Amino acid sequence: MANKLIVSLSPHVHGHDSVQRNMYGVCLALVPALIASLVFFGVGALIVLATSVLACVFFEWAITKYILRRDKVTIGDGSAILTGILLGFNLPSNLPIWIIIIGALVAIGIGKMTFGGLGCNPFNPALVGRVFLLISFPVQMTTWPVTGQMTTYLDGETAATPLAVMKEAIKANDPSVLEKLPDSLDMLIGQMGGSLGEVSALALLIGLVYMLVRKIITWHIPVSILLTVFVLSGLLHLYNPVYASPVAVLLSGGLMLGACFMATDYVTSPMTAKGQLVYGVAIGVLTVVIRTFGAYPEGMSFAILIMNGFTPLINTYCKPKRFGEVIKK
Repeated sequence: MANKLIVSLSPHVHGHDSVQRNMYGVCLALVPALIASLVFFGVGALIVLATSVLACVFFEWAITKYILRRDKVTIGDGSAILTGILLGFNLPSNLPIWIIIIGALVAIGIGKMTFGGLGCNPFNPALVGRVFLLISFPVQMTTWPVTGQMTTYLDGETAATPLAVMKEAIKANDPSVLEKLPDSLDMLIGQMGGSLGEVSALALLIGLVYMLVRKIITWHIPVSILLTVFVLSGLLHLYNPVYASPVAVLLSGGLMLGACFMATDYVTSPMTAKGQLVYGVAIGVLTVVIRTFGAYPEGMSFAILIMNGFTPLINTYCKPKRFGEVIKK
């Protein structure tokens, strides 16, 4: 009678994963990029990131406690902190504080809490805030300080980004314009203008490797996005040299940040490996199309938000095989 049959509700095997562990794990993976942004932009990066994180945490606390009137406040799970970091990474280092606060309010209030909070939002909250600011304040959101201005904030020197140079070459139909682009090593390390999360592809790739090793995410979404963009931009470059090389396309703009940290959001991305591959390929195609033929030089944010809307449809048609299911011939 010692060996008794114990009947209990599932789950029967418990892992060590939790919302807090994964959220803070992603935050830790962003540390190299955060250090790179502080090195290249100095006090401006510190002000933007601190304002974004504090505002996101405050708005989640206030909305949860005083509007939704819930007893349990969720700011301790790390999701608001992660949203604040990602939103800050999508902003230039000279953006006024009041605009950052508006972006945080939209990201948390509209992009997340309107739908019920973490796990219920159909769109990435940080991207909702970023796109809202881009449409509402296009001049401030597309004024990029040059790197190396450690002690300046609002009055720093500005310059064109690599994406702007690529768009200029396409509009002028002149491949010689691409000679203004930084070389691949500078773009890899971060010697170029852009938002905080655009300057160092190397730092973002280090964070990606960390997340893959810790199994916070899988390889399907980032690899499918990067490979699709590389192939399509390579074909365009072979067709007409007015289009930038695939290496320059990969290392410019918010592509690395979006592929590694934004598109891989648990809530807004497909659940199955097959669905994640479809999702990643579609994001890659849309990014190249928007960058090449759209009005905005950058297309990563719009591509991810569009595919966030298709995630439920992808989950419907990309289901795993049920255990014991008989395949119909």
